[in-house]
Formats: sequence, C-alpha cells, structure tokens
Amino acid sequence: MRLTRRGFLAGTAATCGLSYIGGPAFAQATELNVFAHRVLQNVSKGTLGGDATSAFTEATGANVTWVTFETGPLHDRVFREASLSESTVDVAFLLNTYATPRVTGLFEPLDAYMEKDPIENFGDIFPGLVDAVTFNGQLFAVPFRHATTGLHYNEEIFAECGIEGPPKTIEEFVDIAKRCTKTRPDGTPAVGFIMPGLAYPEVISFARAWDADFITPDMQVVANSKGMVAALTAIRDLYESGAVPRNMVSMKAEDANTWMQTGRAAMSKGSFSRNALYNDPQKSQAAGKIKTTVLPVTEALLGKYEVAPAKVEFWSMAIPKNSRNKDLAWKFIKSMSSPEATLSAALNGNGPVRNGTYDDPRIIEKLPYSQAERRVLAVSRVPLPAFDEAARAADYFKEEAEAAVLGMKTPQQAMDDLTRRVEELLQ
Repeated sequence: MRLTRRGFLAGTAATCGLSYIGGPAFAQATELNVFAHRVLQNVSKGTLGGDATSAFTEATGANVTWVTFETGPLHDRVFREASLSESTVDVAFLLNTYATPRVTGLFEPLDAYMEKDPIENFGDIFPGLVDAVTFNGQLFAVPFRHATTGLHYNEEIFAECGIEGPPKTIEEFVDIAKRCTKTRPDGTPAVGFIMPGLAYPEVISFARAWDADFITPDMQVVANSKGMVAALTAIRDLYESGAVPRNMVSMKAEDANTWMQTGRAAMSKGSFSRNALYNDPQKSQAAGKIKTTVLPVTEALLGKYEVAPAKVEFWSMAIPKNSRNKDLAWKFIKSMSSPEATLSAALNGNGPVRNGTYDDPRIIEKLPYSQAERRVLAVSRVPLPAFDEAARAADYFKEEAEAAVLGMKTPQQAMDDLTRRVEELLQ
C-alpha cells in the first residue's frame, strides 16, 4: 500500500484531536520555550528591523527563551521531546523537509486556533508554502522564512560575450551558457553555468523550467515525465559541451559560490539572497557585477508561466501536542506571522513569506531582486513532498541523474529506472 499524506493522517485522525480549548491560559505562563536554528533567532531580534518578538512580549508579559541547534540536532531534539508525555518545547521551528506525515501526529493541527483567533490576512502568505504544511486539509505549521531559487549572472562576462540581459527562455539559457564558456580577456577560464552536483534539489530547481517534478504532492512518481527528461538532456548537453565543470558531480554549494565570486562562472542558480554574498566587496572579486533575476521557462510554457515555478525551501512554526503552553504558543505564532513582524524580520535579513511585504519601499531598496523574488514565490513549490522514505528516494535520484549526465544511461532510461525504483519504495 502506497504511503500518502492523506493515508497516514486518515489512520491517525482519531488520536489527533484538537486541544485548543483545554490548554492552560497563556496569561499564567511567564516563559515560552522556542526551539529553532540560530539564524531564526538572529532575524527575529536584529538591529535594522528591530525585535520582531516585542509585540508578543508586550501583549502577554511572557519572556521568550530561544533554544537553538543546527538543523539535524534541532529536529532530533524536537521530535524526541514531542514523543514524550510532556515537553519543554512550546514552539518548534521545522524545516519543510522534516515535516513528514509521520511526524504530524506529534504536532497540533492549527485550524481551531485559526478559527478562534486568526492570523491577520493569512491569505497574504504565499500559497505554495502553506500548501506544503497542510496535510489532509489541516494546517500543521505556519511559514516564517523561505529560501527561493533565482538566477545569478555576471553581467561583465555577458558583455564580454556580446550578450545583453538575462535569458528569456531556458533554451536561450543553454545557448548563453555555451557562449560564455571561454577564456576571459584577463586569462581567467570560465564556464557558462556552475551547478554543484546532481542531487535532487539541484536538478529539480533546473527542471522547473519545464514545470517538472520528481514526486507530486499526492505522492505520484513522475520522474520520467517529458519535462524531467528534457531537463536532464539539457544538463547532459551542457556537460558534454564543457559549459559546466567536468567535476560537477562532486561539487558543493560552496564551490558554486567560489566560482561566482572569482569570475569563473557566468551563471548559477540558488537562493536569491546569495546576491549579497556575490556582491560583497570584502568577499567577492565580482562585486557589483552579479545581477539576480528569475529562472526562465521553456519556450513552450511562456503562455502558462511568466517565470519558472522554482524550488523553495522554508521554515515554519509548529506547536507540539504535548506542549504545556499551547495557547501562549499560538499567541507567539500569530504575532510572529503578522505583517509588522514579517517586515521587521525581513529587514533583519529574513526571507519574507508575505506577498505584501514586498511592497514596502525599505524592502525594495534593500533587496534589488525583491520584485523578481516575489514573482517566483507566487508560483514556487517545494522540490519534494516530505515523506518517510525521502532520504532513500533522494539517493536513488542522485544515482540515476549521474548515470544520465555522465552517459552511462540515456536520460529517458535513467528516469524510467528511477520511477520504477521509487514506486517500489513507496508500495
């Protein structure tokens, strides 16, 4: 039997009752324990945007205690405590890849809270993020921070190659990548495109130019779709023409950053926020030359999409079922999700999850790519739905993608084999 979000939650619905009404009154609590990654604390209590938690603390009189870990240890601790009869965790920040159907049984459905004390203008939060933390029609977490894929390009290399402006289609992108693969006037060898490896997030973020997926939200394996095969065929073409590094399969994200910062690559894709890293004169030889825009779609989809529905990863706030301060935790989530707190955190460097935040002139001034990022967020979606065998599926994807790009299999054969392997995994 195939595991799906609906299937799992249907089986656990009887034990996942809402407990909003019976929780202890938030006014009785003086401490709220928030478990998170340190970056989430930093953007919540920064200097430029101020303290995003202040409205909550002033309204409730409660103190916020941040307990921070790296990503893996954070989720290990949160899930372990959430499995006990009582927990010290009041609010847990979860990365979307960890919010699997299995663990949603450990967290409160938030619909009763939304009905009694709703978040202001909740519809302003980008729908792709909300959909990814909604299981069987129930909301289990509220998005707070995102990292969305954009296209970074070196306009100086473009000018050296007679190219004006970024590509308008993915076909033009491939052509530009080949044209920019050359020795630069100062003697620096450059590739047209830097892609750090063939793990599923990297390939899928590129394949979204064809609106392709690996596994759909309803757990259908579609890796051998026409779009995914076209994406791998294009990557193989770039590899064989030398427009990507020969050692791309072993490269990491840090390698891509270095190549962009040293003027050795004309284009890369990655979080929009990398624009600041690439243009930092203290860290980058290409400072002032890197522009950031949207990843284009294939010519055939220009009537459907203005921009590619790129990959997005994000953090959300959830309440463990065994939290001792559920009502207070909801007050915190509601406050941190407000337009004011979202703007405050964004000015501190957070990726804002609200569409309206991008209207603020301070955001427009601070983030030169803000309106491009906004366009992508309107159609973006996570690269893979969270499920219990996701890690093994990711390993299979990498194996087959490498076989396709390195010429051991055709892209179609590799994706047919991947589809079969993952379907067997989900049975």
